[in-house]
Amino acid sequence: MTRAKRLLLIPAFILLTLTGALADAAFNRFIQSVQAEARGKGYDAAYLEALARLTPDPEIIRLSERQPEYVKPIWAYLDIMVTDERLRLGRAELQKWDEFLGQLESRYGVPRGIIVAIWGVETNYGANKGSFPVLQALATLGYQGKRAAFGRQQLLAALDILQSGDVALADFKGSWAGAMGHTQFIPTTYLGYAADGTGDGIRNIWTQPRDALASTANYLKVSGWRAGLPWGVEVNLPDGFDFGLADLKRYEPVSLWQEKGVTAHIGKLHASLEEMALFAPAGHRGPAFLVTRNFRALLRYNTAPAYALAVGHLADRFDGLGDIARAWPLGDRPLLPREITELQRQLAAKGYDTGDADGVLGRLTRRAVRQYQAAENLVADGYATPGLLTHLMTK
Repeated sequence: MTRAKRLLLIPAFILLTLTGALADAAFNRFIQSVQAEARGKGYDAAYLEALARLTPDPEIIRLSERQPEYVKPIWAYLDIMVTDERLRLGRAELQKWDEFLGQLESRYGVPRGIIVAIWGVETNYGANKGSFPVLQALATLGYQGKRAAFGRQQLLAALDILQSGDVALADFKGSWAGAMGHTQFIPTTYLGYAADGTGDGIRNIWTQPRDALASTANYLKVSGWRAGLPWGVEVNLPDGFDFGLADLKRYEPVSLWQEKGVTAHIGKLHASLEEMALFAPAGHRGPAFLVTRNFRALLRYNTAPAYALAVGHLADRFDGLGDIARAWPLGDRPLLPREITELQRQLAAKGYDTGDADGVLGRLTRRAVRQYQAAENLVADGYATPGLLTHLMTK
């Protein structure tokens, strides 16, 4: 009898018990390994004991697979993040912290609207800072799966924070991913870039907005934020535009975009904007943006382009600018991870290089989509839809 057939004879509740036991054993081995490393660094015994009391949280695993900036259509994500209520609250915070934000602008060169927009998108101005114990969240992410290296690194950094005395263990709470405080710093980012905005010698991003806002401004500055540059502008693209140029890693002089017939939706493109990259998140049927290197700085904060666009757009709305002009293709839906994997397999079978079939729409996959679209006389915008997957599967 094969092993698979033998397993079929085992009652389901016993299988679940065995699976749980294996998971617990893996978690315990992980914790023991972290404890050994932490002990070697001389951490307080109370924190080692706190590690021993941890258990994996299935809710954290579930949430890690459903990040809205990745699984929602970008227009649905923007609808959540840029609302009338978030605008109203943000304008109130801008007025409340006006003098302090002015000091941050002078010191770090980051506009107050961007700082407050990050605060709004991250925690709705401190209302949703997260209630997960940071150690438990990071241990859950760290003991297995594709986030294991990240989780372990951040868990050890979290112990460094506790050892510093900036926060008590009972107050050490954050998001499911271990991001903390008003503007959601992960532990390594906190250790490297958190700032003391009050001058009391403590970097308290959990309950002190000044520290959190100063930390955000400092992090953006060291991430390459350039004073005087916007994050980007909405643009119009001419008919027949080559969407192979739409690549957030391809920065070109403004003069090149002008030669290609790209125009600003409002005003003009000026050389003072320096080099810019084209962002067309919904292909030829949706809005397009030329973004500056300040957009890249926002991506250091969160690697999802949808997040960076939400922050930039919210900041623009604070400044009185209108909504995004061109309509989104609201009838579309994003491909599910399993559908992206199938898309990658179909493209690879037809000779297009997508890299690994990993369910992620990365640069190689988007390039392969463009190549396939061009070969099939479709608009080669690299925008993958369920309709494109059907087209691939029926050819």
